Amino acid sequence: MSDLIDQPEEAHGAEGLDMQAVAGWLRGRLPGLSGTPGISRFPGGASNLTYLLRWPDREMILRCPPPGRKARSAHDMGREVRFLTALASLYPVPEVFAHCADPGVAGGEFYVMQRLQGVILRKELPAALGLDPRATQRLCHAVIDKLIELHELDIGAHGLGHLGRGGGYVQRQIEGWSRRYRAAMTSGAADFERIMGWLEANQPDDVATCVIHGDFRFDNVVLDHRDPMKVIGVLDWEMATLGDPLMDLGSSLAYWIQADDEVAMQLMRRQPTNAPGMLTRAEVWQRYGQATGRDVSDTDFYEIYGLFRLAVILQQIWYRFHHGQTTNPAFASFGSVAVYLDTRCQAMLDRRGA
Repeated sequence: MSDLIDQPEEAHGAEGLDMQAVAGWLRGRLPGLSGTPGISRFPGGASNLTYLLRWPDREMILRCPPPGRKARSAHDMGREVRFLTALASLYPVPEVFAHCADPGVAGGEFYVMQRLQGVILRKELPAALGLDPRATQRLCHAVIDKLIELHELDIGAHGLGHLGRGGGYVQRQIEGWSRRYRAAMTSGAADFERIMGWLEANQPDDVATCVIHGDFRFDNVVLDHRDPMKVIGVLDWEMATLGDPLMDLGSSLAYWIQADDEVAMQLMRRQPTNAPGMLTRAEVWQRYGQATGRDVSDTDFYEIYGLFRLAVILQQIWYRFHHGQTTNPAFASFGSVAVYLDTRCQAMLDRRGA
């Protein structure tokens, strides 16, 4: 199934980066490189950009922020590099080859890493995988179990305590995302005040402190093209930190569109979680609770948090689009999607009688 290996789609230069300067900087640090590589971009992603660099006898991945004005804490290349480096012997991540933190070198920060040759599942489950519902369920279990494996890493035993602030994560997230949403308000945006107030008033204590990914989805997971039940890599560590594992799972499930979700949710789908055999969100929680022993009897807080957090991310991007700071047409609907997420969160609160 080598034809299913994830491939870039567009052949062009890296946006905002001087590729001649990038190539020269890399030649000074990585032996055996010569000339300027060909460059093409991988699809997907509304945040950091991912490119394939290809020389005649070598290829690697380049990651960089998008051009234009950005939030101060967003698009953190250094964070990605720290996590990839720290987890290199503990968890399936690509090897980092070099990191340039000086935007003066080539016009922007970037790093390069190993290319993992594998399958990345995006909106639809490829028919060429030949998965029936039972096999699809096994695949779903394998991916969810990889997140569980991350959450079960012993941060003390592995010296990972430097990767985040640890305790107090729930409170920091509610305060931080609420502040960011209010700062990104535009005309016509939902105010989310009911949601933010409920999250503030009902936040639980942290259930644990562990390594969390922050954006764990099928399209950030690389599967072995010879055995798609095997995860060979997890990508996109831009939002990783030390924090509460149930908050991490709630964030992931904001993207988990299941087969019986309403039409508006289906229009948001970007991974094949609606395919026959995929777990529902409730079944994901059940599997997670059984594997970890954590109490998942009431998960509404984490799911509402995940939807709100997603709305903030979309609203921040929409703010940039609305003010002409980015012109990517893919962002044109993000403001209305954020409004829909407010409606969905309010419906969840209504069902609780909150």
